[in-house]
Amino acid sequence: MTEDLRCRPSLVAADWQHCGMATVVAFHAHPDDEALLTGGTLALLAAQGHRVIIVSATDGAMGPATAPGAQTRMDELRASAQVLGAARVATLGYADSGHGPLLYPDPPDRQRFASADLTEAAGRLADLLREERADLLLSYDENGAYGHRDHVQVHRVGALAAEQTGVRVLEATAPRELAWRWFSVFHRLRLAIRHDPAAIRAGFTPRAAITHRVNVRRYARSKQAAIAAHASQLPGTGRSAPLKRLLLALPAPVFGLALGIEWYAEPGAAGAVVTGDVLRPAGS
Repeated sequence: MTEDLRCRPSLVAADWQHCGMATVVAFHAHPDDEALLTGGTLALLAAQGHRVIIVSATDGAMGPATAPGAQTRMDELRASAQVLGAARVATLGYADSGHGPLLYPDPPDRQRFASADLTEAAGRLADLLREERADLLLSYDENGAYGHRDHVQVHRVGALAAEQTGVRVLEATAPRELAWRWFSVFHRLRLAIRHDPAAIRAGFTPRAAITHRVNVRRYARSKQAAIAAHASQLPGTGRSAPLKRLLLALPAPVFGLALGIEWYAEPGAAGAVVTGDVLRPAGS
């Protein structure tokens, strides 16, 4: 039988439509990050027939995993994944490390992700990448977007797991310049509170280093519904709760204008920005 050369795994993303589905693993710090940072991209990939796997480093709980309500956020993640069309949800089994100057001691049944051994955590992710025969890993930039300790750890763990497995990695991010402008507005409106302005200003990725830009406005309703699935994060005066409530109150077309572009940086890549196709390597 003659080999169809377009189906070699090393070839570019445009050939996936001919060859079958790719497997994309989206690695996130906490339940709800998948919706905010990559929700539109995941919905797009799933709609194209690709296999989407969402892996959360933590279960989103600060205390013991067996405490009442401790699995609420994982349940919400499964609901979000269903909206986005993901085929599987997994967790590395770590506890949420919290945000702020204090890193609390580990709960009695597991480690906080920020203090986990890097090699061990990367090994857990690498095992899953091998099991799924992943073609692409979506991770975070080196700043963990806005500097959250668990987000920075996602970058470190994702980079090491990709190195161990040879899986191509893209880092979810946003143009630093745009992120700062948006934050300045939200901060003045008291919609993004208890965030360190200095961390935002130095966070994310410079626009010149962005390699992939994905228009996901067509999937605005799915992304909005995925955020809404994380109902436990919406009440009260949490750091981002007021902003999330505002985003969910927007008509879908307006929501799409606000959060309808998702950005990625491919480590070590240079050249023109790839538009709309995370499966295509930068510079190809």
